[in-house]
Amino acid sequence: MQRQPFHLTSPRATKSSPLLSPKQRNFAGACLAHLLHDGYTDQLYALLPIWQAQFGLSYAGLAALRALYNGTMGGLQVPGNRLTVHLGARTVLVLATVVAAAGLFVTTLPFGLAALCIGLVIAGIGSSLQHPRASLLVTNTFGMASRSPLGIYNFSGDLGKALFPAAVALLLTLSAWRPIMAGVALLGLCVSAALMWLVPNQSFAPEAEQAKAAKATDGKGFGLLFTIGALDTATRMGFLLFLPFLLHAKGGTEAAVGIGLALIFAGGAFGKATCGWLGQHLGVIWTVIASETATALLIMATVFLPLQALYILLPFLGVVLNGTSSVLYGTVPELAPKGDTGRAFALFYTGVIGAGGFAPIAYGVIADHSSKTIGITASALTAMVIVPLVFRLRPILAA
Repeated sequence: MQRQPFHLTSPRATKSSPLLSPKQRNFAGACLAHLLHDGYTDQLYALLPIWQAQFGLSYAGLAALRALYNGTMGGLQVPGNRLTVHLGARTVLVLATVVAAAGLFVTTLPFGLAALCIGLVIAGIGSSLQHPRASLLVTNTFGMASRSPLGIYNFSGDLGKALFPAAVALLLTLSAWRPIMAGVALLGLCVSAALMWLVPNQSFAPEAEQAKAAKATDGKGFGLLFTIGALDTATRMGFLLFLPFLLHAKGGTEAAVGIGLALIFAGGAFGKATCGWLGQHLGVIWTVIASETATALLIMATVFLPLQALYILLPFLGVVLNGTSSVLYGTVPELAPKGDTGRAFALFYTGVIGAGGFAPIAYGVIADHSSKTIGITASALTAMVIVPLVFRLRPILAA
């Protein structure tokens, strides 16, 4: 029997959830945290039109506002991982969730744009701790067989991306945005309590570190993978910045925006499994090439289609727009420099989240000085830039 890569340090922890094994509890906790934090991040899309009207922001201003969350989350991945490296996974995930929920609560305080900005920064600090530690928890739990579990972990994040924006958009038809954010913050505190109960109090055994060292690589190709991941995320976040306004321009209401976001994020969740399956049959290289090419073509199609046809297209766009990331995340452990998977994930998330936060500012500036259509076109062209880069990664993965 293969030895588990961790041992439990608390006898009481093994009795708290008798229906699940420690491995299942680790996996469930990582997925639950990812669902909540990704939902926190992407619910902001449903709020952008509200904030634009209330605070008089331009497209670039909206992108900058959102970058307060994403930029903080991305920029603190590496230092956050370093500061919490000696803490247990349960402690880090609970702490991350409590801080993120506290940040969202701060946004509800009646101090205008300042409170909103400060709250988004605090929430970003909390979410910066979740990604590298939860990904490492999945990798250490499943060892060399972690590619598929990492895909499911990313799928759980997409469920949050589908559920939270749709729920917030629908609730906006019934209530002001501040009470809604307060309720979402309260939900985060409930999830933190669930993580405290669910995730075992554990430390990783020496054999896990030895196994990591045994599969250490020189990191060749990681920089290229990092660049591809950043550009892929820039494409996705750039288009999503404009999607609510594109739907409004075609006659959509607030509820229509919620439906559109739910459709594209639901397609993205399905895309995790689809691209994972394609990756096994076509390989990483051809899967990424096919998905990025389809992404560029479908993004351009959204400009010309009427609202009802756009609803039909959005799930298919979501599949390719978001599914590529699952293939890229699963490749991180294979290319991790010196086999340091935790640091590799922190670096990779820094790149993709940083690109997701700051690239839309550039697209927003383009749109402010030209048009929304030109901004959308720029995001489509970014996807096509990835294709030649992927070809350069081919001999590295083959080796």
